[in-house]
Amino acid sequence: MDLPRLRCFVKDDCPTCTLILPLLDAAARHFGARAAVELICQDAASLTRGNAATRLIDDTALATSFAHDVETVPTLVTTLPGDAPPLRHVGFVREEWRAALDSVARSAGVPAPPLDWAALPAWRAGCGSRSVEPGVAERLVAAAGGSPLRARRLTIATADDAVEFCFDQGLTDGLPVVPPTPERVLRMLAGTRRDAQAVVAVVPPNLAPVTVEKVAINAVMAGCRPEYLPVVLAAVAAVCSDAFNMHGVLATTHFPTPVLIVNGPLRARLGLNCGLNALGQGTRANATIGRAVQLVVRNVGGGRPGEVDRATLGQPGKFTCCFGELEERSRWEPLHVERGFAAHESTVTVFAGGAPTAIVDQLARDAASLATSYGLALAAASHPKHYFHGEIVVVVPPEHVDTFAADGWSKAQVRAGIQAATLRPLRELVVGAGGSAEGLPTALLDRLGAATLIPKFKAPEQITLVVAGGEAGKFGAYLGGWVSGPMGSSMVTRRIDND
Repeated sequence: MDLPRLRCFVKDDCPTCTLILPLLDAAARHFGARAAVELICQDAASLTRGNAATRLIDDTALATSFAHDVETVPTLVTTLPGDAPPLRHVGFVREEWRAALDSVARSAGVPAPPLDWAALPAWRAGCGSRSVEPGVAERLVAAAGGSPLRARRLTIATADDAVEFCFDQGLTDGLPVVPPTPERVLRMLAGTRRDAQAVVAVVPPNLAPVTVEKVAINAVMAGCRPEYLPVVLAAVAAVCSDAFNMHGVLATTHFPTPVLIVNGPLRARLGLNCGLNALGQGTRANATIGRAVQLVVRNVGGGRPGEVDRATLGQPGKFTCCFGELEERSRWEPLHVERGFAAHESTVTVFAGGAPTAIVDQLARDAASLATSYGLALAAASHPKHYFHGEIVVVVPPEHVDTFAADGWSKAQVRAGIQAATLRPLRELVVGAGGSAEGLPTALLDRLGAATLIPKFKAPEQITLVVAGGEAGKFGAYLGGWVSGPMGSSMVTRRIDND
């Protein structure tokens, strides 16, 4: 027959748990075989401190505490025969505990326990349950039947070094990674409300589906914080789009790699560097978000250097290249607004770009002169005779922004100034001109005429202007592009879902 039952979750170093042990032992002696009184002990020490009449249950693995969603000890759970739900009392509230023991006595058909309630305090706070301690909670979730984790688990010997194991398995980009334990992956998944098994994209070159969970695994390895995960998810979806053509970006012997540009309010919340040294080292968000995308392409899609990745030289951006636009310092509408998003939205734009190349102009005092400097520098992108160029990203520092703004120049005017400064007669650009075998096909001479002036870029809109950098220093930069359009890669912008 069902008996009334008192179960109390305790741990050794909790003073309130120590307070209630004699109380429960006295109740157990009073009820005898008419009711069950149990101590659920969260540590080995508490197992040795229980009193003789109470039944001690070993919960050092914390599975029972986790299953009962215990956040504080002591937690007293009273269960009476019948359909009534169990009653829970957290911490120690004298009148609540007295009522609980009285209800068990009535159900058992015995008098209430003769306890000196007046000698007990009216109230005592409890302590945190061991089952909710950092790292422990995630481990318990990972071990539970309802865990969201489905990825294949790798087991290593106790004596093995997890970081070295990742190197041996080819799971790194050449730098150490953070071992993606189930606990760490669950913490990372807390950064998004998306289903862990939802497919984010199909990753080239192997066309392997990648779930939110697998993106989270690689984000852990890259060193991301959970709040970065929505940016990584959006960026992975963008680089795996047909327009971006990640397979081509990998397979070319040229220099491109995913360059991530973040816009919108999320930049500040993540601590993304948009200012001083924005393209450099030292900021966790910049370094790890871009790295996580690269690891997804490598570990899920199979885009490894020396295999599908055929870059002749490569470049440091293949580790990571991610920065935010310094919208607050810009005099222009930000990149994501140009690309059709609202100013209050947060986005990530991916671009198949090369390494940064400097644009130095410390003397220009008017917009036209500065745009000419930009054009002269950009005319040499890739090669001075490589014209009909596609997309390029130009990073404009605040001091140069001020120079353009002083004359009221828009982005369109700056682009037009750049194009004008790059104009060259076709005769100077064809193969063999100027003693250089590089250049445009000579057949164009007959079709267009030798004197025809050619701008560097196919269209002004392919010159993307992004504001970033420190307040001092008149040093801009450009990140050269690869082949643009259907035969190459096109810039892609995705909204970041950070709900």
